[in-house]
Amino acid sequence: MKKNLLKNNAVQSLIASLVCIVLGMLIGYVVLLFINPDGAWEAIVTVGKNFLTYKKADTQIKYLGNTLVKTAPLLMCALSILFAYKVGLFNIGAAGQYVVGICASLYAALAWGWGWLPCLLFAAAAGAVFGGIVGLLKAYCNVNEVISGIMLNWIGLYATNMILSAVKEPASPYTFQIKNAAKQALLPSLGLEALFNNNQYVTIAIPLSILIAVAIWVLLEKTRFGYELKATGSNKHAAKYCGMAEKRNIILTLLISGALAGMGAAFLYLTGYEQWQCTHSSVPGMGFNGIAATFLGGLNPIGTVFASFFIQHITAGGAYVDKTMYCSQISDLISSFIIYLCAFVLFMKHAMSGAIAKYEEKKSARAAEAAGTSTEGGDK
Repeated sequence: MKKNLLKNNAVQSLIASLVCIVLGMLIGYVVLLFINPDGAWEAIVTVGKNFLTYKKADTQIKYLGNTLVKTAPLLMCALSILFAYKVGLFNIGAAGQYVVGICASLYAALAWGWGWLPCLLFAAAAGAVFGGIVGLLKAYCNVNEVISGIMLNWIGLYATNMILSAVKEPASPYTFQIKNAAKQALLPSLGLEALFNNNQYVTIAIPLSILIAVAIWVLLEKTRFGYELKATGSNKHAAKYCGMAEKRNIILTLLISGALAGMGAAFLYLTGYEQWQCTHSSVPGMGFNGIAATFLGGLNPIGTVFASFFIQHITAGGAYVDKTMYCSQISDLISSFIIYLCAFVLFMKHAMSGAIAKYEEKKSARAAEAAGTSTEGGDK
């Protein structure tokens, strides 16, 4: 009997994600029509094109590199949230873990003169500490990880502002530029920049983030440790009854989750692409956008790679929209519609499974009825 391709989980995730993207772009287009109908179509196309707006292939390749540079940290934040979610935890604290990763990597580079590898590991350790605090509170005090995560987001933000004020430029609120003040901390490119028209920001962060996504998939789906983590997330009482250390697993999950978000921060700031502004009054959106990438990717580490690229692609595409017609935040508006619709990915998959099951049930009933009619005719 041939298996229905639509029953495949990966196919369902892909269809549901594509539906979210199309609906999000459609709603965005309708909003653009209300704001200024004259340039609505051109604006939505421009958001979708991003670096393809340029006519020269060399320029397109260069700005594709910029999109990939910001995709790497977004992917790491998405993997952080996905890893915790697979174990039944919602790590909204990934945003705060990302922030302390920024603090650790930049301070180690600018104040202590560390190289890129120690800075990278220090950022991961800082994120792991923040994740571990959430894990300890959850495991031993049954404090909801969403509440403790949100509180730590703000603690991390203001602590980062204070600490990095020691390594900021005298005449501005921005930290010193890594490429001028701490070249030893820049992530190596290993020749990758040549593939993107000598884009100096393209580094090993991009392939490393993809390799980490593959490693997370292997860990969760192919190892005993991953099975134990998912079993703990499904029912920690049953896991404890089976001899699994449920408290240890909760803490380990959030330690790993925090380390991923912290490392994601280093993947961006150790390229020299951005400087930290020590007057930040809100938590960077990278950690929150990771939630969208996680669900848009169908809660699959490999799907999350493509979802992260798409979200960053349309976010960057907004920079090319005509500013005389629309504000610079128009891409954020469109991506927010897609992010909102991401919440319905699981619902769409459930609806598809239900519709397929009903169809197959009716098909089986018709086949059985036809077989019964045929038997009766033969008896006569």
